[in-house]
Amino acid sequence: MSTEARAIYRVLTKTYPDVRCELDFESPFQLLCATVLSAQCTDKRVNMVTPKLFKKYGTVKKMASADVAVIEDLIHSTGFFRGKARSLKGSAVKIMNEYGGEVPGELIELVKLPGVGRKTANVVLGHAFDIPGITVDTHFGRLSRRFGWSESMDPVKVEHEVGKLIPRKEWTNLSQRMIWHGRRICHSRKPACGACPLAKLCPSFGIGEMDKVKAMVLVKTDADFR
Repeated sequence: MSTEARAIYRVLTKTYPDVRCELDFESPFQLLCATVLSAQCTDKRVNMVTPKLFKKYGTVKKMASADVAVIEDLIHSTGFFRGKARSLKGSAVKIMNEYGGEVPGELIELVKLPGVGRKTANVVLGHAFDIPGITVDTHFGRLSRRFGWSESMDPVKVEHEVGKLIPRKEWTNLSQRMIWHGRRICHSRKPACGACPLAKLCPSFGIGEMDKVKAMVLVKTDADFR
């Protein structure tokens, strides 16, 4: 399985050579906030909201002293804004009180913050601290099952199972490439199989649109997410 997995990853690497986190941020704390906001929300929407949020509360200290009602107003359009606002302020307060105002760079500490699970923690570790981590969002989980890398619906199990197939140093880039492929081609309801560069390798090839012309219409580009 490792050989097949690495073959798929090589194609993903060629297809998406310059992957990046699609959330805009200038510090580990801003990435933490943006990732919390991205739950049940598009990165594009989050990037529309965070400029005003970070202008007012862009540091741990400022967020810790923020009025939750004001945070709610600033992030309202991201959905679940009340819970997210409590998480942003709560995390900032905890970081100030227990971590000297600095976002911790360890998964075991990050998941202690309000609203922060393994997915958010791995995003922060990978993109703010350059510590490899696998981010199992809905796209990553779906593609892992379609590739035959995991049968589990449990994100933690998927994380550990896929981690055995791909070298650790590639985990962060793997996560981004899987997410990009899921967003652009391997859609949940109707994958663009006829336009997929993994057609010869994917064990699930054929579950989506097979006609190349029709499949190309389904493919999304970077512009759709900015």
